[in-house]
Amino acid sequence: MLQPSSKSNRAPEPGAAVTGRAWLMLALATAGFALNFWAWALLSPLAPRLKDSLGLSSFEQSLLVAVPVVVGSLGRVPVGALTDRFGGRVMFPLVSAATIVPVLYLGLAGHSSLAALLAGGLFLGIGGTSFAVGVPFVSAWFPPERRGLAIGVFGAGMGGTAISALTTVKLVDAYGMANPFLITAAALAGYAVAAALLLRDAPGRTVPAGPPAPRPAATFRLGITWQASALYAVAFGGYVAFSVYLPTYLKTGYGLTQADAANRMAGFVLLAVAMRPVGGWLSDRIGPVRVLAGSLALVVGGALAQSFTPALAPVGTVAFLSLAAALGAGSGAVFALVALLAPANKVGSVTGVVGAAGGLGGFLPPLVMGALYGAYGSYAVGLVLLALVAAAALAHTATGVRSGVTARVPAGRPN
Repeated sequence: MLQPSSKSNRAPEPGAAVTGRAWLMLALATAGFALNFWAWALLSPLAPRLKDSLGLSSFEQSLLVAVPVVVGSLGRVPVGALTDRFGGRVMFPLVSAATIVPVLYLGLAGHSSLAALLAGGLFLGIGGTSFAVGVPFVSAWFPPERRGLAIGVFGAGMGGTAISALTTVKLVDAYGMANPFLITAAALAGYAVAAALLLRDAPGRTVPAGPPAPRPAATFRLGITWQASALYAVAFGGYVAFSVYLPTYLKTGYGLTQADAANRMAGFVLLAVAMRPVGGWLSDRIGPVRVLAGSLALVVGGALAQSFTPALAPVGTVAFLSLAAALGAGSGAVFALVALLAPANKVGSVTGVVGAAGGLGGFLPPLVMGALYGAYGSYAVGLVLLALVAAAALAHTATGVRSGVTARVPAGRPN
């Protein structure tokens, strides 16, 4: 039976030097996050092909790519609580190994019908829970003033979706449906073994007492949980929604080929990934509230511009790249805020809830976009709704979040 560590050595204090081992653990956690997100996003690039081969409606296609998102999101709540208790050294190998099963099922047998794909996608969502493992794991290794950067670098592992976008369709075309799934399963197996051998929890990790089951309820009573959840639902939820639905949007709205749409989605993802550590780094220096406010303002502008369905060159491309940069930086800033305000022994639980909110934020837009396009033949209304939601989040950031951070952060610290 697994037992939590009883060590209570001090965590890194403000101003403490970052050790080489801390950077190594960050690199290993980021690699694991990227591999699990690669698996989590396998169905998205194939959705247009599956729609054609299985005769799916726009809503069914949206549901296909949304199911792994919602399961991976909701699963972060218990996985985050378990990570607080047992640590990333235990949870990373477990999550990675468990994700292998649905990956193999989908590649070998589960792509012949919508029901089979939904069943496989349900369990494919396990890969999405890896985020709730990595944030508390990484946070414990770094002093407070470096956590924004560290968690931002870890969050760049969401670029695993770009690996899927760039390779999945090409591998299927060249070698058959099973090939990308088999490669992903092998990579996950290799990582699970490496993680079990090499990962170490931070010596000063705070281990909560008692069973993990009651902790989510206590987490919901924290103000930072609700504030960060709302903001992450917009920032990361927007990123997830675009990363899973952009190929469909570009193919339907602009008549691009499947391969061209997947490549453009990969560019969107790579920019968002690159901006996530930048958002964390900026949050360490000028404060997460300022970074969030600037990011959300850019989302409002980009979504409104794209709602007119401008030509891809140059206005549409600029709008999408602005959205990618803003959503990536904003996602990094949200978890800089969590690292700043969440109690040390509840970082995993808070991360689980906030991560779930972000994933759910990504679950609804593809369904809404598919339904609106089916009803009106246009995506404009969905993009206007994104702009309105981002504007509301911006107003909350400038008022409620700013006042809460000012009351909690010591004088002299950026907020």
